[in-house]
Amino acid sequence: MRLEGKVILITGGGSGIGAASCLAFAREGAKVAVVNRTLSKAEAVAQLIADSGGAAVAIQADVSLAADVERMINRTVSQLGVPDVVFNNAGISPSGRVTDISEADWDDCLNIDLKSVFLCAKAVIPLMTAAGGCILNTAGTFGIRAAKNKAAYSAAKAGLVNLTRSIALDYARDRIRCNVICPGYVDTPLNEGFPPKERDAFLAQYQPLPGLISAADVAELAVYLASDAAKMITGQVFVIDGGQQAGLFA
Repeated sequence: MRLEGKVILITGGGSGIGAASCLAFAREGAKVAVVNRTLSKAEAVAQLIADSGGAAVAIQADVSLAADVERMINRTVSQLGVPDVVFNNAGISPSGRVTDISEADWDDCLNIDLKSVFLCAKAVIPLMTAAGGCILNTAGTFGIRAAKNKAAYSAAKAGLVNLTRSIALDYARDRIRCNVICPGYVDTPLNEGFPPKERDAFLAQYQPLPGLISAADVAELAVYLASDAAKMITGQVFVIDGGQQAGLFA
């Protein structure tokens, strides 16, 4: 029970890495605020936690909107307490080159994948300064190196990597840690449009370790980074990609 009694808020908690993280944090004794843009998805995850004897609240929010973020934080505080950990995991992944992607899609991606983390940090950090806290962000390997046909997503996630470092530096004296997780290809609903045959060929070429990275694998890393075992780790980039970023494997 590495996080017993802690309050954890996870955005994008209704599916994929977010849902797996909500369940993993609950197993470690945390009280979980499950945040999702679709309330029914958040409620389903919160119910799983409740059924296993844990404490959770489902919250609907569009984290790209400041008013929704404020409401999300306020409800978490009123029902569970001040968050000890905020895991900014919500994100979208549109495709397109700069000459192909629409301005609206560009704005949506930057707002959800990058601006939302700014808004969440701005809202929660003043509450964390009394006792310290932990902020985790999900960027993905595209935050480290760009990929073809992913202009908006690559830009947003690269910005998120340095926003993480900025938060870590600016609030270290307040005992607030901030780290970023960069998964490679993870078997989640976000990637469900990738046909299995093409996916397996891609992984065989670019991922040195065989097998699929699961959402639960990423969740376990998040739990570690939120725990006291990582109390001196901040401003760092944690890659979980089966070795893909280690070199030009192909």
